Amino acid sequence: MTPDDSASASAPLPGHPFIAYSGASLTVDGVACEALAADFSTPLYVYSQASMLDALAGWQRALAGRDHLLCYAMKANSNLAVLQTLRAAGCGFDIVSGGELARALAVGADPARIVFSGVGKTRDELGEALRAGVGCFNVESESELEQLSAVAGALGRTAAISVRVNPDVDAGTHPYISTGLKGNKFGVAHGRALDVYRRAASLPGLRVAGIDCHIGSQITEIAPYLDALDRLLDLVEQIESAGIAVPHLDLGGGLGIRYADESPPPAEALVGALLERIDQRGHGHRRLMFEPGRSLVGNAGVLLTRVTVLKGPAHEAAGDTAGPTDGRKDFCIVDAAMNDLMRPALYDAWMDIVPVTRQPGRKPVPHDVVGPVCESGDWLGRDRPLAVAEGELLAVLSAGAYGMSMASNYNTRPRPAEVMVVQGRAQLVRERETVASLFERERLLG
Repeated sequence: MTPDDSASASAPLPGHPFIAYSGASLTVDGVACEALAADFSTPLYVYSQASMLDALAGWQRALAGRDHLLCYAMKANSNLAVLQTLRAAGCGFDIVSGGELARALAVGADPARIVFSGVGKTRDELGEALRAGVGCFNVESESELEQLSAVAGALGRTAAISVRVNPDVDAGTHPYISTGLKGNKFGVAHGRALDVYRRAASLPGLRVAGIDCHIGSQITEIAPYLDALDRLLDLVEQIESAGIAVPHLDLGGGLGIRYADESPPPAEALVGALLERIDQRGHGHRRLMFEPGRSLVGNAGVLLTRVTVLKGPAHEAAGDTAGPTDGRKDFCIVDAAMNDLMRPALYDAWMDIVPVTRQPGRKPVPHDVVGPVCESGDWLGRDRPLAVAEGELLAVLSAGAYGMSMASNYNTRPRPAEVMVVQGRAQLVRERETVASLFERERLLG
């Protein structure tokens, strides 16, 4: 997509209510991205706190008046300032590791408002979570059930558990982020669930607290959620007929955001449809839990990156400004790379890339936007019409989720700094790594 130069100078970009051009300059909550890059260098992650709170408010409005708990799925973005923001606004946390537990506790999270998900929890992690007083364990296998019982018994604790049921529902998303099909590694098979609950009820140190389901990520339709819900409620009725109470329904997260031209339902529409079905089937008395991640932070973030080299036919001495020739391509090489933003290389994900300063007098030329990492898979966008010069800035949109949280140090590249804009003021919330810090824990042979 190319921003519409004819639009209002202060009009937000589609799907990004807090990111807008002010004249020719891209801003986040009114703060110029050019100034942020000058102050903090690039590559640079920039987050809008107002955007996160606005997204969260949609979920909260939809659940007003219901017994519920919203647990932010912190794997989407685990920066402490992001967690601090969402905790202060009323969120609990969905964690998938002992490290995420430590992060949640570091920002003052109430352990009783933490759910521990994940298919491969270690005994050490189970013990850490039990000692901390985590509210619920979303158990993903029969083996985990037995291990958790043993660890809880050894510690003299009781673990509240919810079995994650795999409903074999196709969420219509990328195979790597589909989690509810019978071929996925997650959860307990629907057909085994009743027996697993019977076993859970018989084991010492465990207390059945609910039932859990999560079918995938970047879901843009309501129908898969309703299909999964119906299968989950069928099980609840069977389990309770066997004499085992199921106090809460955990319906997971996975609601998508706009990257290109997707039209995901607002949280109010999704939750409203689920509540209607729950009430129709006589389950409105149960506590409800959701674990949104991407939908809270995805469109709150941008990755700023500077153009270092332009190469290809359009940039040669006798360049053809109409674009590539003889099968060759034009490349826009930037200082961000696949180690900074993995989604395009990992998922073939499309993320919008726009100039930080618009140049309406220039003719756009299709470019592959690539980084300096020594991999042909190191790209951020392909065939993007861009009118930029070396030294200018680009912004990768919708980078608030699964951006910095998946970043690495491949090619001994320090990870970017992170900045959050809070009420019109930019605050550094993570310092840029130094090269020296990357190998400070390594040791030469003696």
